[in-house]
Amino acid sequence: QVQLVESGGGSVQAGGSLRLSCAASIYTYCMAWFRQAPGKEREGVAAIVSNGNTYYADSVKGRFTISKDNAKNTLYLQMNSLKPEDSAMYYCAAHSGITIVGGRWSARPRDFGYWGQGTQVTVSS
Repeated sequence: QVQLVESGGGSVQAGGSLRLSCAASIYTYCMAWFRQAPGKEREGVAAIVSNGNTYYADSVKGRFTISKDNAKNTLYLQMNSLKPEDSAMYYCAAHSGITIVGGRWSARPRDFGYWGQGTQVTVSS
């Protein structure tokens, strides 16, 4: 059983930064961050696999960085240059595989069997 606990959310002004953390009981092959804004579908933000390869949604490339500390079993999401449209509940998720299509991560929430409770990020303009 994989247990995931997120932290680090909060309220910031546009242009600011936040770092989210996800404490994992164990790692799986793929660890990822998703987000969901009110009235919208859950979308993949970033993923990292066991060999260190990372994948990002186009909307966050160059602004967000996913990383993990294997010694601490902790996944991170460093978010810089935040925009109001980044406001959402952010979830950590774990999966035993990853789907890559045309070199791009196919971020399907239904593939992920383990989820944290989420941490809220609010970006004001």
